[in-house]
Amino acid sequence: MRVSVDASPLLLRSAGVKNYLYHWIRALQQTGGENRVNGYPFIDRIGDLTHETSVMSFARTAPRIVWLLAANRIGPARKLAAGDAQVFHVTNQVHNGVAGMALTATVHDMTSWLTPEFHTEANIVADRRFAERILTKADGLIAVSENSRQDAMRVWNLKPEKIVTIHSGVPTAYFDASAGEAERVREALGLKKPFILHVGTVEPRKNLDALLDAYLLLPESVRGEIELVFAGPMGWAASTTSKRILSGLPGVRYLGYVPERDLPGLTKAAMVFAYPSLYEGFGFPVAQAMAAGVPVLTSNNSCLPEITGDAGVHVDPRSPSAIRDGLDRLISSGSLRAENAANGLAKAQEYRWERCAQASWRFFQQFA
Repeated sequence: MRVSVDASPLLLRSAGVKNYLYHWIRALQQTGGENRVNGYPFIDRIGDLTHETSVMSFARTAPRIVWLLAANRIGPARKLAAGDAQVFHVTNQVHNGVAGMALTATVHDMTSWLTPEFHTEANIVADRRFAERILTKADGLIAVSENSRQDAMRVWNLKPEKIVTIHSGVPTAYFDASAGEAERVREALGLKKPFILHVGTVEPRKNLDALLDAYLLLPESVRGEIELVFAGPMGWAASTTSKRILSGLPGVRYLGYVPERDLPGLTKAAMVFAYPSLYEGFGFPVAQAMAAGVPVLTSNNSCLPEITGDAGVHVDPRSPSAIRDGLDRLISSGSLRAENAANGLAKAQEYRWERCAQASWRFFQQFA
C-alpha cells in the first residue's frame, strides 16, 4: 500500500493541523510495515516541529512552495509529486486530486461553517473552496472526533459510510513527562508559584477573556497564591484580549510561544489545565494535559466531553462564573484533582499516535 500525504502545512506557520501532520506522518511511517507513505510535495526529511516556521530550511522550503502552487494548476506536476501512490491524502493547500488515485482527506473541525465569526474572511473562503473541490468529492474521509464526523455529515450531507472517526494522538513526551522535567521548565520560565495553565494561540475561539474574567472572580487570597499562565503565540483579532493579558493584571503571566520541547514539562508543572474553548475539533492541548497527568477544566461543548470522558470538569464556556466555580472546585480539593488526573491519564491511553496510525492504515487499505 502506497499513500501520498500532503505535508505542505509543515512548511508554513500553523498550529493544530501542523501538529497533526507532523506526528501522524511519523507514526504512519513507523507502523506501516510494508506500506509506504511519502510527504507531498517531495517532503521527505523533516526537522524538529515548530509552529512558527517551516520544519525545513528556507533553501528546501521555497522550491516546494513554488511546486505546490504550480501543481494546484498543473495535473502532471501533482502526479509527479505524488509518485506511485494509490491514495492521495490532502489538506486545504491542495485544490485538486490526482487522476488514477483515490482521494482522501482529514476533517479537523467545522468552525468555518458553525462559528464563522471566529475566522478571517480568507480562512472561510479557503475552507469552503476545499470542501467544494475536495471534501465533497473525496472517496473517503477521516474525522478526528465523532463530534466532527457528525457535524460534517450534517453540514455537507455526507453518507455515514464515507467518513470514519479516528482520534488524533498525543506525543509520547507528554506521557513520559517527569517531575524533574517539570521543575526544569518551571525554573527556566521563572514560575515560582502554583499555576493554572492555558496553552494555545490567543484568538477569539479560545475564549480567553472569559477565562481571565473567571480568574479575577476568584478570591484575592487565591489569586495571590496561584497564577494564571498563558502559553502560545498571538493570533488574529486578539488585540483586546492581548492587551488584557499583557496589562500587568496581578497573577496573570504571558509566556508567548513556548518551544515544543518544553511544553510537556510546562504542562506537567501545572496545578490545573484550563481550556474553555468555544469549539474544538479534537483539542490537542486538553489531550496532552491528560497524558501528562494534569487535572483538566474544559468546555461542555463540541468534542471536548467526548475527548475527556469522565476525566474533565466540564463547564459552560460562556459563563465566567461557571468557569470560576470549576476552577475553585479543583483548586480547593486535592482529592478531586487526583481523581481527575488519574481518570485523564487512563483516558489519554486511547490517544496514542500508534493507535491512530494503525487505524489510519486500515482506513487506507479499502482503497488498495
